[in-house]
Amino acid sequence: MSSNAKRHGYNNPKYKNTNPVKIIPLGGIGEIGKNMTAFEYGNDIIIVDCGMSFPEENMPGVDCVIPDFTYLRRNQEKIRGILITHGHEDHIGSLPYFLREFKCHVFGGTMAIELIKLKLQDKNVPFEGIKLSTCKNGDVVQLGNAFSAEFIRVNHSIADSYALCINTPVGKIVHSGDFKIDYTPINGKTINLQRLGELGKEGVLMFMCESTNVEIEGFSPSEKHVGEAFSHYFRKAEGRIIVATFSSHVHRMQQIITAAEKYNRHICLSGRSMIQVFNIANSLGYIDIQPDTLIDIDSIDNYPDNRIVILTTGSQAEPMSALTRMAFNSHRSVDIQKGDTVIISADPIPGNEKPIYRVINELYKKGAHVIYQSLADVHVSGHAYRDELMMLHTLIKPKYFIPVHGEYRMLCLHKEMAVSLGMNEDNVYIIENGDVLSLTEDGAKITDHVPASPVLIDGTATVDADDRILTDRIHLGEDGCLAIAITVDERTGDLACSPAVNSMGCFDSDDMDVLYELISDKVDDLLKQASNKAGSIEAFLEKRNFREHIKNFVHSKSGRKPMIIFNISYVNGYSDDEYYGDT
Repeated sequence: MSSNAKRHGYNNPKYKNTNPVKIIPLGGIGEIGKNMTAFEYGNDIIIVDCGMSFPEENMPGVDCVIPDFTYLRRNQEKIRGILITHGHEDHIGSLPYFLREFKCHVFGGTMAIELIKLKLQDKNVPFEGIKLSTCKNGDVVQLGNAFSAEFIRVNHSIADSYALCINTPVGKIVHSGDFKIDYTPINGKTINLQRLGELGKEGVLMFMCESTNVEIEGFSPSEKHVGEAFSHYFRKAEGRIIVATFSSHVHRMQQIITAAEKYNRHICLSGRSMIQVFNIANSLGYIDIQPDTLIDIDSIDNYPDNRIVILTTGSQAEPMSALTRMAFNSHRSVDIQKGDTVIISADPIPGNEKPIYRVINELYKKGAHVIYQSLADVHVSGHAYRDELMMLHTLIKPKYFIPVHGEYRMLCLHKEMAVSLGMNEDNVYIIENGDVLSLTEDGAKITDHVPASPVLIDGTATVDADDRILTDRIHLGEDGCLAIAITVDERTGDLACSPAVNSMGCFDSDDMDVLYELISDKVDDLLKQASNKAGSIEAFLEKRNFREHIKNFVHSKSGRKPMIIFNISYVNGYSDDEYYGDT
């Protein structure tokens, strides 16, 4: 692998290849998160990214969401490698689950590969059989007989981010990855627009481009603007400064360090991921810091407040993050105090606004001065705005286009934008996760669909999105659980005693005893009626109409519809069975 490696092209003017390259998105289409796309030609499959997403509100107890690997499992022998565009969770977060099962070669930028190593160690994934290779701008890697891929530097909110040019037997496919166009990046390395323009002149068959900020007109502000804001607020602050940002944002981290040193402050780190990423970035030479700037967080009481900056996790108010623990008095080293300045240098992830404002409210209650994005420019996006997207389209000049990395409205707006630039509407394809888009020089069409439903990680288990376990958890969370224990005389088959009733999360404590008695009497009456009809109690409990009768009775008395569990046991203790009502 070398930056001087030969650039591969398969278009022979004397021969038109009619066999298609299959483009198979397994995640990241119609959503933000769990980005993963497979490319297949003949006996070769390559994969771009392997990300995760966070659980939605209707997924209680779920740790994260990953793509469905079923199609890749069926074609495991074809997989030639994984190309990683950058090291954010929505692009690498599923790799521990994937690489535990699929031992293959992973290619990515230096920061991404270091973060992947860390994730594999954290998840106890054996490295045996897995190969990790670092790539830089201009490197070309060969993957099987059908594919090669070139890494092209882009700007984004994490170091070592890349677009990809995938060379295939039918033509070039350019994948933008996540990007922005920043002419004044912190590390001085701008997006390689020259190479992207060269590819446009060489001829690009398919362009796959992120759509995150297609709704925002203009150009995204440079990361440098955030540093200017930090300098302003650091100069004004009289007490401690606490800055929460994404731990992976090394360039943001550098600007915080630069501002701290400018105003003669020490830096201390809080949050496991913040410490881990700092150590990685520092070891790679990505951090410029004076030897005496960094201090241990346990020693902050030895310094005046106006000499302290705490760089912390928690910009999204994650429950166990350092900033959240500070706000709620559960951090082992830091208590928020009057005079603290807290800067939240991140935009809320959509749907996450409530917990963030809950933390902000707590910070204010403790006397802190809080600065966040809706009040000041302490964050800029790492994703291209509309005019930047237009610039890339104009440079690359693709024949065909697939908008990716966005919710459905974003994909539609991106299509409209491409058409406004002169692209044939029929050459723009809005596809869905699981679609198999077969691409040739003459066009593309959906020819199949593969499994691509979200897979939920629940502890050490995987759960399908439509699994009953989630329905049960939601039911329990909304209406609680009612348990009814029934004891049967083994000799006669009759009730040995009145049914015992218990519950969790159902009823007000003042009404509980009365409701228990009413429910017990109702069950007792119904079961006695059953025994009078010469039917067994066990058989009667299995009947749907009995469970519905009890459910309706409980609702009429309490206004609630709890999950109801029946337990039947025998006086002599020979057996013990449970009957679960689907209520």
